[in-house]
Amino acid sequence: MAKKGNIIVGQSGGPTAVINSSLAGVYKYAIDRGYDKVYGMVHGIQGLLEEQYVDLSTQIHSELDIELLKRTPSAFLGSCRYKLPEIFEEKETYEKIFEILNKLDIEVFIYIGGNDSMDTIKKLSDYAILTGRTQKFLGVPKTIDNDLALTDHTPGFGSAAKYIGATTKEVIRDAQGLAYRKKQITVLEIMGRNAGWLTGATALAKDEDCDGPDLIYLPEVPFDLDAFKTKVKELLEKKDCVVVAVSEGIKLADGRYVCELGSSSDAVDAFGHKQMGGTASFLANCLTTETGCKTRAIELSTLQRSASHLASRVDIDEAFMVGGAAIKAADEGDTGKMVIINRVSDDPYLSDTSIFDVHRIANEERLVPREWMNKEANYVTKEFVDYVRPLIQGDLLPVMVGGLPKHLVLNRGNGAGRKARRTMK
Repeated sequence: MAKKGNIIVGQSGGPTAVINSSLAGVYKYAIDRGYDKVYGMVHGIQGLLEEQYVDLSTQIHSELDIELLKRTPSAFLGSCRYKLPEIFEEKETYEKIFEILNKLDIEVFIYIGGNDSMDTIKKLSDYAILTGRTQKFLGVPKTIDNDLALTDHTPGFGSAAKYIGATTKEVIRDAQGLAYRKKQITVLEIMGRNAGWLTGATALAKDEDCDGPDLIYLPEVPFDLDAFKTKVKELLEKKDCVVVAVSEGIKLADGRYVCELGSSSDAVDAFGHKQMGGTASFLANCLTTETGCKTRAIELSTLQRSASHLASRVDIDEAFMVGGAAIKAADEGDTGKMVIINRVSDDPYLSDTSIFDVHRIANEERLVPREWMNKEANYVTKEFVDYVRPLIQGDLLPVMVGGLPKHLVLNRGNGAGRKARRTMK
């Protein structure tokens, strides 16, 4: 067998509870398939441009470390939100990247991330082809938002949905326990800029022992503030406790985000995405003024993507699977592709992987179908819940030490690139 070169892998965008399981899959399959070294970019492509990288063999010493990595939330290597310039717009940026890849004898470049990360894979693979480079570039899907095109779902979503469903149920239980002779309203704010997959997952709380949220608003349909207030007041006539779930990205018919109505912030990230947050607070204040009831706003915020103690085993296993599938695709000569998950069966739940052209995926958004919402667009349908429920099944408990989860932590002074070591001084 011909000697293989090295692999470099990075993580980008918002972390998830299972993103490190994909990293573990990349590492294990690369070693098993005979690649010499597996390097990790420290803070993604942005860190690579500063020559920050680490030899993962100095960090992962055993199968136990791999299992611990699978159970560790957030991005083990560190993440970034860095937008590469358009090809030839800043040619020196691309030339610097390939200079580093050549120095490290990199044969395969793997990036674990969402829409914006697939944009990076697209640009690098295009530049490689245009300039006759031989490196292969492959994307591994990751995002709790579940908004990547063509794949049935994305690793990270199942665990986030499981946490959201469980937390919604607990919030409802808490609210009902306090609603005695005094009506109250709770507004839950869930992540999701333009796609409502996560917010819809609050419907998982509805079961024989829980009523579930009373209203669910997704960003795919324009939000009518007056109709919302009217609906809440109608519910308050029938019950003492009302729980509403809203996406952080719900917008008015004129295109303004609801969170903008209560905030003057114009902050955006490197990809031009407006900073979200404050939707629940604004709506809670409106409802207090409108109804005079006690109203509570709850933002789940980063808890949605970091709750590895409540991760879905299906999600962890699939995250590991797509990491390994990227190595297989590289061995078969693919480049400019992303691994996708195919749902083979719902009962029993089965899935497998294939690959697809990243040009069909990068910068595209997969939204919740309108037919998976009710007529008033203030709740999701059974079809939505049936789609999500298989993805939250099973548990893989953390390794507990002293009553708390144990995590694998990057030692940047151990095998890191020259500039990374300097940063640590």
